[in-house]
Amino acid sequence: MVTKANYLFDSIDTQTKSEIQRIFHAQREQRSQLKASTADERKQRLERLRNVLTDHAHDIDQALFDDLRKPRMGDQHFELISVLEEIDLAIAELAIWMAPERVAVSDRNAGGKAEIRHEPKGVCLLFGAWNFPFALTLAPLVPMIAAGNAVIIKPNELQPATSRLIARLLSQVFDENEVVVFEGGVPLAELLLTLPFDHVFFTGSPTVGKRVMQAAAQNLSSVTLELGGKCPVIADDSTDLKVLASKIVGARFFNAGQLCLACDHVWLPVERRDEFVGILRSIIGQAFYPTGKLDKSGLARIVDSRNMARLESTLANAMELGATVVIGGQVEPEDLTFHPTVLVDVPLHAKLMQEEIFGPILPVMTYTNVQDVFEHIDATGKPLAVYVFSQRPEFVEQVLLNTSSGGVTVNDVLRHYQEIRLPFGGVNQSGMGRYKGQYGFRELSNARSVFIQP
Repeated sequence: MVTKANYLFDSIDTQTKSEIQRIFHAQREQRSQLKASTADERKQRLERLRNVLTDHAHDIDQALFDDLRKPRMGDQHFELISVLEEIDLAIAELAIWMAPERVAVSDRNAGGKAEIRHEPKGVCLLFGAWNFPFALTLAPLVPMIAAGNAVIIKPNELQPATSRLIARLLSQVFDENEVVVFEGGVPLAELLLTLPFDHVFFTGSPTVGKRVMQAAAQNLSSVTLELGGKCPVIADDSTDLKVLASKIVGARFFNAGQLCLACDHVWLPVERRDEFVGILRSIIGQAFYPTGKLDKSGLARIVDSRNMARLESTLANAMELGATVVIGGQVEPEDLTFHPTVLVDVPLHAKLMQEEIFGPILPVMTYTNVQDVFEHIDATGKPLAVYVFSQRPEFVEQVLLNTSSGGVTVNDVLRHYQEIRLPFGGVNQSGMGRYKGQYGFRELSNARSVFIQP
């Protein structure tokens, strides 16, 4: 069936396939026109997008609450703000990004001129993520538009309110041969992946990322994969434990831990563990139990019952292997609430330490030799982020030299992502490709080498 606002596909039949192919070919025919568009024309598209988003800020806030019980923040909602920052930077600097980049020629080509021109990839397929269904759909769209691409978007079906809203808002801004939204489930995603897109952008789990990459390979489509991994916190004995605990509580339990950049677990010297757990207990109590009862307005719900069961099973596995819950552990399945939970004595072979947790559970791990930490991180795959806490520059450098990750924040959390002029992305198991700001523009462009002989 086709809605007025966008295309909502309840089933995949011959008519559905025909309609999707029609729009896909219409976008392919539009590629040359979009490629020829000027910086001013692209900025006008981004300005129209910005205006629609700000006009509907409270609708965005409501949809995110309806889908995931995200805290109400009105026009200051972090998911909206992150998209507006991308738009504002692109508008301010797009002319510079689009300008041909001059390259010094070698002696053998003296007298010639060399430059790099950034041309659009063409038609892009953008899959939205369920944990930040607005920001992780619209933020990648910005560099796609800035680079001059046409885009087909499939928001995540697990967040229907946000999906419907994205479809409605984008239909007010773009013609379908520029940007169009298709709503549907896994069968729709599988059908879209059979089409010869010029680029595929996916945010989600490594398991699904592998399937996306495999499908894209059939058409030799380039890909950007924003995945995840077990982002560790590594602290030494010079760390202020109160600062460490306050930072970790914010980054572990934000969005109920359903965040690819969340502090997956924390490593600290064995003699500091009990003091740290005591501080964590106090901060969690103040933040989430101000009256002695869980304040659910500050804690998002788990996305669905399947993930709720997964978290319960993972917690039970750790306890069966000898781990101890020292904070939390309660669950309320009727409204998908999982209380902030902290464990100690978690064996390295437990699922909690082998798989990305993606929920409000924090293992507190200890070490006597930090080299053991490096070996564990290496064995479980390169994470999306590493967080280092230390007042000793030499310790920070030791961590940087002995680990590999998409990004690093020192003495804080998430800041490397929040800095819009830094590239964001993973490496190997945590993803490939970079976006944000100019790096997003280049990711969604083809760097075309041009040599001109006078």
